[in-house]
Amino acid sequence: MDQIIIRGGNRLSGRVPISGAKNAALTLLPCALLSDQPLTLRNLPRLADVEGFGHLLNELGVSTKLERGRAEEPGRVITLNAADIASTVAPYEMVRKMRASIVVLGPLLARAGEATVSLPGGCAIGNRPIDFHLKALEALGATIELAAGYVKATAPKGGLVGGRVVLPFPSVGATENALMAAALAKGESVIENAAREPEIIDLCHCLIAMGSMIDGIGSDRIAIQGRSALNGAEYRVMPDRIEAGSYACAAAITGGELTLVGARAADLHAVIESFAEAGVAITETNEGLDVKANGKLRPLTISTAPYPAFPTDMQAQFMAMLCLADGASVLTETIFENRYMHVPELGRMGADIQVRGRTAVVRGVDRLVGAEVMATDLRASMSLVLAGLAAEGETRVHRVYHLDRGYERLEEKLSAVGADIERRSEG
Repeated sequence: MDQIIIRGGNRLSGRVPISGAKNAALTLLPCALLSDQPLTLRNLPRLADVEGFGHLLNELGVSTKLERGRAEEPGRVITLNAADIASTVAPYEMVRKMRASIVVLGPLLARAGEATVSLPGGCAIGNRPIDFHLKALEALGATIELAAGYVKATAPKGGLVGGRVVLPFPSVGATENALMAAALAKGESVIENAAREPEIIDLCHCLIAMGSMIDGIGSDRIAIQGRSALNGAEYRVMPDRIEAGSYACAAAITGGELTLVGARAADLHAVIESFAEAGVAITETNEGLDVKANGKLRPLTISTAPYPAFPTDMQAQFMAMLCLADGASVLTETIFENRYMHVPELGRMGADIQVRGRTAVVRGVDRLVGAEVMATDLRASMSLVLAGLAAEGETRVHRVYHLDRGYERLEEKLSAVGADIERRSEG
């Protein structure tokens, strides 16, 4: 098992290339199941979750071919071919490692008429039921059975039919499953209270490239006309807004200045507004985003909520940054009830954080001190790296396999802009 060692105190300066979005890639990959023609995705990040999803698709009979990207587009290129569906079962040993695997349910059901998918795993950050996914598919005519830790979905004879899906909460995963299933349903489907995240918009544009007709993209009401078949396509994965926000925090916590190459301001409105309140200047350029920390950080009051509000996936990184702010910040986590597991680890580094229920009060301290810390989930891992970048002395982050699920070439990117960081095998 690897660990990351950081000797903090260096001011970061330079250019950081932003990779393709993990959360978008994990939604675009299963689109291959909707067509018997090849789907090519460009700007694919090299991440453990993406690798794992590729293996799951292979299990279902999808062939995959990986290539290096073009010189001007460094991300990898994958071509997926689902001409023949060899299996409609997504097994436990593959799905348990990654919650995003549940999004094979909708496209597999729509294409093959049935799908059996293990109940998912992923980060232990709280209860994330899949009821909304199942209700959405039932609205399109599916019959759902739960047995022995698996979901079995069956389409009516003749296939799924268009329907009205009303989500009680704008669940990203449920919206994705409903969209992909509706793409091959007969007639029009309408998704009410749909998630509006940029990754949902990316999925809609990929489906359109494959021949879908979709209205209401970017709104909470999406209408999709089902087709009897979709064609192949070539599509570029959007840049990772969470990676971009994380590196912006790295600039802020070290008093640095970074250019986030390829990042888009349109995907980060609430995050950029919070940076501005904290005294961090972010400017959009032709290359991406320029981030510059201007003196002592100001405290913030932040509440996570579905897009376009402040994203839960940026809460841990902002918490680390605000550990050095001039005053007390208040963070409220409304999405996941167990997303403060990084707090005790930051406390080992000298942070002053008190948690009461879903609210954390972060009182800024004069300095953080390096320590041995344990990563508990993907975004918590990044918060510990950020704290280590600013801490005095050496920080060792253990269980960094969480980081490998969502940050491509982390040590390489940080080293290139002045961080003293390395990966070392434990033992």
